Amino acid sequence: MGIKVLVVEDEEKILSLVETFLQREGYDVLTAKDGAAAVRLYTENKPDIVILDWMLPQMNGLDTCRRLREIGEPGIIMVTAKNEETDKIVGLEMGADDYLTKPFSLRELAARIRSLLRRMNRGENGGPDNVLRRGDLTIYEESLQAFKGNQELRLTPTEFKLLHLLASKPGRVYSRMQLLQHAFEEEFVMDERTVDSHISKLRKKIEDDPNHAVYIQTVYGFGYRFGASHEN
Repeated sequence: MGIKVLVVEDEEKILSLVETFLQREGYDVLTAKDGAAAVRLYTENKPDIVILDWMLPQMNGLDTCRRLREIGEPGIIMVTAKNEETDKIVGLEMGADDYLTKPFSLRELAARIRSLLRRMNRGENGGPDNVLRRGDLTIYEESLQAFKGNQELRLTPTEFKLLHLLASKPGRVYSRMQLLQHAFEEEFVMDERTVDSHISKLRKKIEDDPNHAVYIQTVYGFGYRFGASHEN
């Protein structure tokens, strides 16, 4: 089964251009012109990647992104004419995994999709999965899955990447900038609040009490570390 990409764009010309290009790149492409249709198509088809325009009728891109995060964990690339750094930060904090500003080249879009898919690698070669076991957490690198006990955690690609990096070296302290560069692979992501937002959401999913974190610990004035006591 091929990679499914949902393109959400209300400008017909852009939608048609992107759809044709991605089909030529070998993707199975779904299209929607508003947020409500995007949510419905995601629910019915579970695409791997969502290319999501910021300015949409009925339900804007940010609200659509938030809704998609409530019902699933696709890779989300936010597309917008907005070019302010604060807008990029808002999009990322709402759950987007990457950000593309109009006008953009189709080659750049393809590169962003490939980069996000690498972060969402699901072990297509069928080889053994690299496994980290930390306390009652089990993290499978190749299949991009994490479990707490027997319960699978619903993590975004960004959350998984942060968790895997921290858990791979318990006790090591990572600065916020190191975590940003690792998670997003883009130099424009420079606001440290972005990583704080993703860590906060991650803690809510893996910690028994997010206000008294055991796994992901804050190193005040610097960054975060994974509790060394959970190294198995």
